[in-house]
Amino acid sequence: MAEKIRSSKHNLLVLYEDNHIIAVNKRAGDIVQGDKTGDTPLNTIVKQYIKDKYNKPGNVYLGTVHRLDRPTTGIVLFAKTSKMLPRLNKLFLTKDIQKTYWALVKQAPVKSKDTLVHWLKKNPKNNKSTAYTKEIKDSKKAILHYTTLKQLDRYSLLEIQLETGRHHQIRSQLSSIGTPIKGDLKYGFNRSNKDASISLHARHITFMHPVKKEPVHITAPLPNDAVWNACL
Repeated sequence: MAEKIRSSKHNLLVLYEDNHIIAVNKRAGDIVQGDKTGDTPLNTIVKQYIKDKYNKPGNVYLGTVHRLDRPTTGIVLFAKTSKMLPRLNKLFLTKDIQKTYWALVKQAPVKSKDTLVHWLKKNPKNNKSTAYTKEIKDSKKAILHYTTLKQLDRYSLLEIQLETGRHHQIRSQLSSIGTPIKGDLKYGFNRSNKDASISLHARHITFMHPVKKEPVHITAPLPNDAVWNACL
């Protein structure tokens, strides 16, 4: 059961927690780790939650396992112990964590279900990746699978599984087939969302718990807006 923790600055939605792992629902605009903006990152907020909930003195350990882009929403996993961090890192490395994303895109893709294979090249100057159909110098192979779940009046809801984890992979690959994500100005959508988000959501994560040896299934509630609500 998700647990909502209210503070004066941040409503933290905890989706899963045990002695080893904590998973939270990232809001649009949250940064996972500190950056040059100086904004309070999610890992600091989660540390404070742990400190307050368990009345812990001194510093709280929290290991960052993976990240989501700032305008995206959904599940972020953290390790609560230094022993758990390398174990979770290994699950990501060996692709033993199944991550499922939902995306609202501008129009229906030509194929309702497909596998996209591109070579992505990142441009650090504008923090953008370009998708190429053939390998070029300094590019990295990117593979994703998508299925169309629902057709709305103006948008399509896609479910996406990543086979690789590249910079802005979903955003770049979907844009390259003419279906940019709602609100994603950087990758070709024509207008922004009101809250500066993009309609890309880390919806499900499934993995075998490294300590308990039990399957863990986590689902993140969708952002509360009219278009996302129409998907349910």
